[in-house]
Amino acid sequence: MLMGAHAAPRVRAPPPPPRKHATTTTLLLLSCMVMVVIVSSAAPAPDSDALLKFKASLSNAGALDTWDPSTSPCSVENGNWNGVICFEGNIWGLQLEDMDLSGDIDVDSLVPLRLLRTLSFMNNNFEGSIPDFKKLGALKSLYLSNNQLSGRIPDDAFAGMGSLKKLYLSNNKFTGTIPASLAALPRLLELRLEANQFVGALPNFLQKDLKLLNVSNNQLEGPIPEALISMGPTAFSGNKELCGKPLDSLCKSPTTSATPNVHPNKYSPLKVATAVIAFGIALGAIIVILMALIQRTKQQTPQSSYNQKSAEAAASLVDHDQCGSSSSSSSSPDRSSKRSHQEQAGKLSFVRDDRQKFDLQDLLRASAEVLGSGNFGSSYKALLMDGQAVVVKRFKQMNTVGREEFHEHMRRLGRLKHPNLLPLVAYYYRKEEKLLVFDHVKRGSLATHLHGKRSISQPALDWPKRLKIIQGVAKGLAYLHTELPSLTLPHGHLKSSNVLLDESLEPLLMDYALIPVVNPEHAHHIMVAYKSPEYSQHGRSISMKKTDVWTLGILILEVLTGKFPTNYLTQSSSNDWVNSIIRDQENSQLLFDKEIGATWTSKGEMLKLFKIGIACCEEDMEKRCDLKEIVEKIQDLKERDSHADQGHSINAGRHEVDV
Repeated sequence: MLMGAHAAPRVRAPPPPPRKHATTTTLLLLSCMVMVVIVSSAAPAPDSDALLKFKASLSNAGALDTWDPSTSPCSVENGNWNGVICFEGNIWGLQLEDMDLSGDIDVDSLVPLRLLRTLSFMNNNFEGSIPDFKKLGALKSLYLSNNQLSGRIPDDAFAGMGSLKKLYLSNNKFTGTIPASLAALPRLLELRLEANQFVGALPNFLQKDLKLLNVSNNQLEGPIPEALISMGPTAFSGNKELCGKPLDSLCKSPTTSATPNVHPNKYSPLKVATAVIAFGIALGAIIVILMALIQRTKQQTPQSSYNQKSAEAAASLVDHDQCGSSSSSSSSPDRSSKRSHQEQAGKLSFVRDDRQKFDLQDLLRASAEVLGSGNFGSSYKALLMDGQAVVVKRFKQMNTVGREEFHEHMRRLGRLKHPNLLPLVAYYYRKEEKLLVFDHVKRGSLATHLHGKRSISQPALDWPKRLKIIQGVAKGLAYLHTELPSLTLPHGHLKSSNVLLDESLEPLLMDYALIPVVNPEHAHHIMVAYKSPEYSQHGRSISMKKTDVWTLGILILEVLTGKFPTNYLTQSSSNDWVNSIIRDQENSQLLFDKEIGATWTSKGEMLKLFKIGIACCEEDMEKRCDLKEIVEKIQDLKERDSHADQGHSINAGRHEVDV
C-alpha cells in the first residue's frame, strides 16, 4: 500500500502568563516546561479528537463505548478501537456495521483523518439526506446500504472523488435521478443502487473497469446503455420501463406524427429492392472481413487480451484497494507465454473438495473489506455473490519459491484436516506474489479478545474459556508435528494474532507450516520462531521442533496474564518479558488477568498451567520439555481443582517460582 505520510499537527503550548515578580530566569523556564508537559498530556491526539467528535454526532452509540480518549485508536497494546481499521498506526477506515447507529454522519469531523480510505455504515438506522461525502475526496470505498437514507442525491454529490472504487447505496429510500457524477468517476469498480426509488434514464457508464452494477428494483426507464449490457439481466430487473438488452423487453421505435409528403417516384419498388440488395452485399463483405480478422487473431494469441488482463487484475486484487490502481504486469509477452494455462486464465487452485468453486473474477466482483496488514502482507474479506465469505491473504515474501515446489507444499497443506486448524481453501501462484484463500472466521483473533476493547455482546474470556482455547491450540500444534514430521518447524509462527476463534470459541491455528515457502531473508525478520532464545543467542538456523514449544509457552503466559508480549514481537528475544511475568507472581494480584475470574477452586489448575508455560519457555532447548509431554499435561487440566492447590512453589527447571 503506497500512501503519502502526513505529519500530525503539532500541539502548541499556550504562552506563559505575564511575568510579575519572577526572580530568576530558571524559575520562568521551569514553569514553561511544566505547562508544556501538562498541555501535552491533556490534549488528545488529533485522530482521537476527530473520532470522538464524530461519535458525538451519533445517537444510540453504545457500541462505541470502547472509544477511550486515554488510549490510541490504533494501539498495539490495547488493540484498535471498535470498528476502527488501522494500517501502520494510521486510521485507514471505519467499519461501523450492524451497530444500530442513528443520528447524523458528521463528515466534517472526519476531514482531519487524511489517510481515511474506507467507510462502512451498513445495516444501521441512519435517516435523512446523504451527507456531503465529497469532502472526503480520497475515499476508495463507501458502504451505506441497508439504512433509511432518503431524498434526491445532487448530481454533483460525488464530483471530485477520483479515487472512489466501491459505492453501495442499496436498500435505502433515495429518489430522483441517478447522480450524473457517478458516471464520471474514473476508477469506479462496483456500484450498488438496488432497492431504492430512482427514476429516469440510466447514465452512460463508460468506465472500462466497472465490474459490478446493480440498479434493480427501482423506477428507471428507457433503453439500457450498450456499455452495460454485459452486467446481465438481474442487474436491471424490477424496473418496468427499462428496455433493451440484456432484458427481454424491446424498446419501442419512435413514431412520427405525420406522413411526410414525398415524390411518388422517390421510393419506387425497384429502388427499394436495389438498396436492399446493395446493403446485403456490403454487410456480407463486412462479416467476411471481421471473421478473417478474428481467425487471424486467434492464431496469433493463445489467450485473449481480456483473459490475460483479467488474470493479472485478479492476481493483484489487493492493489485495487491499497494503491488506488491495479499494478501493471512487468512481464514481457515472451515471459507471459511461458506461464501455465491455469495462471493465464486466472484460475484458483482448490485444495478442498467440500468448498464451492469460484475464480479470481468472482473475488474482483465481491464486496471486499480490508481486514489489516501483517508481517506477511495484507488480508481482505471478500463476500461473494452467493453469500460465501472468504479471506484472501496476499504474500510477497515467497518470490523465490519455484512453481512446482509451491504447488506441492500447498497440496500438502490442503490434505491437513483438524478441528483446530484453519483450513486452506485455495491458492494462486504468480512469480511476483502469492494468494492464499481461507474461510472467514467472524469472532476474530485471540489477540483481539485478550487485548482489544470489548463490546457488550463480546463477553470476557474467563478461565474455562481460556483453558479450552489453550487445550485446542495444543491439540492443533501436536497434529501439525505428527502430520508434518519432515518439517523442522511444523508451525513456526504461533502467536495470539494467529489463533482465530470460531462461534463456540474453538481455536483455529493459522499461518502454519509456511517456513518452507518463505524467503529465508524475510523469515528471519518476520517469523516468531526466529525470535526464540536459541536463535538470538547463537544466531544459528532453526533446526529443532522445540522452538514451537517455546512459542506455545509464550502464548500460555499471555493467555493467563493478559499481558501483551511486546518485546517478544518487536525484539529478537523474549527473556525479559518472561522474567517480568515471573516477577509478577510475587504479587498474586498481578499474576493472572483480572478478567479471568479466578476462584479458589480454579486457581490450582491455573497455577499448573502457569508452571507448564514456564517449562515451555526454558532458555536451554535441551532442558525444554517435548511437545508430546506438554500436550498431555495440558489435556489433564480441569476447570476446577477440588484440592485447592495453593501456596506451593512452581519449579519449571528454569526458575523456582513461589506463588
